[in-house]
Amino acid sequence: MITRKRLAAGVCGLLAAMTVALLPTPALAAGEPDADSSPKVELTLDVSGSMRARDIDGQSRMAAAKQAFNEVLDAVPDDVQLGIRTLGANYRGEDRKVGCKDTRQLYPVGPLDRTEAKTAVATLAPTGWTPIGPALLGAADDLKGGDASRRIVLITDGEDTCAPLDPCQVARDIAAKGIHLTVDTLGLLPDAKTRNQLSCIAEATGGTYTSVEHTKQLRDRVHQLVDRAARPVVTPVETQGAADCTGAPKLKPGLYSDREKFAEHRWYRVDVRPGQELRASVSVAADRAVNNDYGVLLRASTVHGREIVRGAEAGDGRTDVISSGLRYPKAPSDASDEDAPAAETVCLQVSNSFSAPASVKTDPGMPVELTVDLVDGPSDASDAAFFGLGHGWWLLITLALSGLVAGLLWGWISRWRVTVWRTN
Repeated sequence: MITRKRLAAGVCGLLAAMTVALLPTPALAAGEPDADSSPKVELTLDVSGSMRARDIDGQSRMAAAKQAFNEVLDAVPDDVQLGIRTLGANYRGEDRKVGCKDTRQLYPVGPLDRTEAKTAVATLAPTGWTPIGPALLGAADDLKGGDASRRIVLITDGEDTCAPLDPCQVARDIAAKGIHLTVDTLGLLPDAKTRNQLSCIAEATGGTYTSVEHTKQLRDRVHQLVDRAARPVVTPVETQGAADCTGAPKLKPGLYSDREKFAEHRWYRVDVRPGQELRASVSVAADRAVNNDYGVLLRASTVHGREIVRGAEAGDGRTDVISSGLRYPKAPSDASDEDAPAAETVCLQVSNSFSAPASVKTDPGMPVELTVDLVDGPSDASDAAFFGLGHGWWLLITLALSGLVAGLLWGWISRWRVTVWRTN
């Protein structure tokens, strides 16, 4: 009897195990990020001996980096997998071969434990060499896997000290693998050589370079880059503007990238149908040292050269990006669909007034991002574009008429006052 009961229990256990094995794998719990689809970021920090210098807001570069890291770690989005890698943090000796291998992962890429990550950062002390090339290779390996965005944020105060492994070539090799990994670089009070090297690394992977002089600037920029990784990013379509509108590429709604030399003009074309509004914006990145006083112009004109509307922005001092935009609503047509007029070709001109010292290279040109959108034209009278005030000549006519009426009225009142005075 007991044997039969044990046999029955064993059969039931076997059936239960088979049932569990055949059931589909449960989905992730609500709100739990999928490791394969979560964006990944690795902060790669220079901990070489030069980070002891006390020239950032009255504290050492290392202290400024730690402070910025702690504040950034508090604000990392929950769906971002974040890791930390160091370079030059462990070896104190003079053996170059050993020093140039001194890079390790301080905190693994994955769901963030803020307390654990801050504790790891707190242990860092400026120590050794600056093996940027090996650190980039290690960081790229740390970020393998998954199909979401991957970003390395490199923070250093000097150029690589481990040539001939050129970090710029390492970045090019990473980009050539087609793994869609972006390297953004931040230079702490960089000299010209460091700036050139970090700009080259960023440019090779489609990233950005930023020169940093203050703790708040470092914190804000790192936070911005981490936050950018968490948001879906539209990859710009490469295009090449022409020297005039006739040979310009025809653009559809989307995001485009190009390069423009100092003080250059580039042309593009967009077809705008009746009842549509063209919205365009342009950003030019100063990815190298430039002179003060600069500007960017985005101008829309007809194929015959008549200006329709323009947007311009100017600045003075160091900047990373300067942007401008415009809106052009095309009036709707009363004709039927069959008799409706064809789309109007609008010429978009992008110009800049950047200049630079003679030692700065002008090739390649500065990065340009151009956004083009076509939406239904405004129908609300509260929208300035509804009245065509986006057109410069409309505004000029309005001001001229207002001035004329005000002048006539004031003249009439003045003459009336003189006549009354003489009569009395």
